[in-house]
Amino acid sequence: MNTTLVPLEEYLDTAYSPDREYVDGVVVERHVGERSHSKVISNFITFSWPHLNLYVWPSQRVRTAATRSRVPDVCFTLEDPETDVFETPPFVCIEILSRRDEASDLLEKLDEYARMGVPNIWVIDPRRKKAFTYRGNALDEVSGPALTTPDPALSISLDDVFSGL
Repeated sequence: MNTTLVPLEEYLDTAYSPDREYVDGVVVERHVGERSHSKVISNFITFSWPHLNLYVWPSQRVRTAATRSRVPDVCFTLEDPETDVFETPPFVCIEILSRRDEASDLLEKLDEYARMGVPNIWVIDPRRKKAFTYRGNALDEVSGPALTTPDPALSISLDDVFSGL
């Protein structure tokens, strides 16, 4: 396979629809567009409103390393980074699985978030109505009724996350 390398500046100056990620000079397609994927994004936006101390960013570019830019499906920050591409770790990064996602690609992306310093990484499987947290290079299924963070405290009900599916 012949891959054309793209300079980072060109990637950052280009609008893709849907947005794409940038990995070591390669522009990478994201799998989006399924109803369940969009519904979960909408639910995170809708049901995070009680947490007025959060900024909610759907499909926001995040620089995870010098030569990498990822686009979490949703991320939360505690303040407005006031940049077009976030270079500081969000408080939460959320990836919503699509049928075409590959485990190795997902794990690579989650590891980048962790190395960047994102303290809370969540993975949502809308098809199976399951949620996972990523810590210490491992995915752990959420066994309680909500996705939570310790400090500052945040709790989003799984019933709300999967509402309407």
